[in-house]
Amino acid sequence: MAKLALVYGMRLVPAEDIDQVTDGGIRLKNGHTAGVTMHLIEGGEKEIRRQLEQSLDAFFEFYPEI
Repeated sequence: MAKLALVYGMRLVPAEDIDQVTDGGIRLKNGHTAGVTMHLIEGGEKEIRRQLEQSLDAFFEFYPEI
């Protein structure tokens, strides 16, 4: 299996300050580009941690070959 890289971004801001979340992007060495979907999780620390862990588990379920 090839060595993998997980691309992600994270920032905590007050939920009421958010107007819009947009996708990010990466450029690959071969010149192609790929989108990075951003996700929004709201709540207190415990809720955010729980939801983030569930999201990470779900991400790897999409790629069972990893």
